[in-house]
Amino acid sequence: MNIPLEYWLHHAVFYAILFLIHYINGLLVIDRNFKVNYSRKINHFAFFFLPTALSSVIEYQYSAATFFMDMVCAFIFLTFFIAPLRNRFKLLLIMFHSFDRPEDRPFTLTWLYTQFIASYLVLIPLLIYFEGHDMLPLLMIIIIANGVGDGLAEPIGIRFGKRKYTTYALFTKERYVRSYVGSTCVLVTTFIAILMFQQYFTSIQLIAALLIIPILIALAEAFSPHTWDSPFIYAVGGVSLIGIFYVF
Repeated sequence: MNIPLEYWLHHAVFYAILFLIHYINGLLVIDRNFKVNYSRKINHFAFFFLPTALSSVIEYQYSAATFFMDMVCAFIFLTFFIAPLRNRFKLLLIMFHSFDRPEDRPFTLTWLYTQFIASYLVLIPLLIYFEGHDMLPLLMIIIIANGVGDGLAEPIGIRFGKRKYTTYALFTKERYVRSYVGSTCVLVTTFIAILMFQQYFTSIQLIAALLIIPILIALAEAFSPHTWDSPFIYAVGGVSLIGIFYVF
């Protein structure tokens, strides 16, 4: 694989900052009783926004090879927090506290690993299809819906969500709580994301997309298993976008 030096420099800086953010958040959770639901989302937004911010300083050519290496790096990053390593190195244990919600134990890493795998299994064919049909920028709609909308759903739901509903999770019979206001964040963010890319739609396609896609993605988030929102949002969002362009 031909991966440029700039890629490695970009990712070295990115993961150094990401580890630092996890460490600071872990200390806040341990020493300041900071809600892990909030620290986890700070981590989430860092993972989502930092690469874009760094790309304005350290730019590299995006390719299939760099996309594949992104997957490898993400899995290596998660692997740092497996029990044998975090129990041996206090630094890693502190970082782990920044995203280890008590209600997720003992499945915290299992759900994160499987969600990453499922997300990439959905994203890769979507990436191939959208690139082959000159629709690649539209993938950002579902990425924003997931990265921003779902990222805001939990903290806003905890702070303002009075009306709740429950969902299931993989590998357990426990039920987990979500809020209607949190799911509304996903709907509104998707609506705004579509407007951001309105130049790629005809008038009828734009109207159809605004009426259909935000609702479908919000429902996908609502009915997906606990911590498994991403692959469902990507799948439903990608298929609905394809359907809009096919029908209209």
